[in-house]
Amino acid sequence: MSEMTSQGGTTTYGDWVTGAGQIPSANAPVLQAIGAQVSAELKTSHQYLAMAAFCELRKFPGAAQWLRHQSLEERQHALRLLDFVLARNAAVELEAMPTPVVEFEDLGDVFAAALTQEQQTTAQINDLYKLAFASGAFAEMAELHWFLTEQVEEERTARQWVARFQLVANDPGALLDLDRALGARTSST
Repeated sequence: MSEMTSQGGTTTYGDWVTGAGQIPSANAPVLQAIGAQVSAELKTSHQYLAMAAFCELRKFPGAAQWLRHQSLEERQHALRLLDFVLARNAAVELEAMPTPVVEFEDLGDVFAAALTQEQQTTAQINDLYKLAFASGAFAEMAELHWFLTEQVEEERTARQWVARFQLVANDPGALLDLDRALGARTSST
């Protein structure tokens, strides 16, 4: 451990300062980056909710339900990361929530945006894993491994829906069939 000095309730370990009783983490930069991902997951959840509202207003309740489930799943991801960072005795600074995109061309555009969003999340998780690996942050790597696997599934699912919407184009009957299929989602399917 680095040199330790204490003044008035603040302890300094080398270049790292903590409040009284808090022990520094050797992986503080990794935990800070994971903490930032908590906000990113919440933003994604917020965007999925805006997509659900768009679909609901256009009378596609199945798509709206699917996107609500997706919003809840992203929130659960944020909470999982939050709990992990807190378990490692580090703070999480939540960022301000930007206004989500609320207008889309059509239902297919909503799911194309969802795919793009999942690809961005995959890139973020990959960057976190690279940072954890370079830092030798093994517990963080183990936690992030679950997210790497999850993102493969998230992208695959979004890609399948985009392909289906491209296939049916604007055929009203086929769109209603897709909406019905989307509405069959009960959890993270």
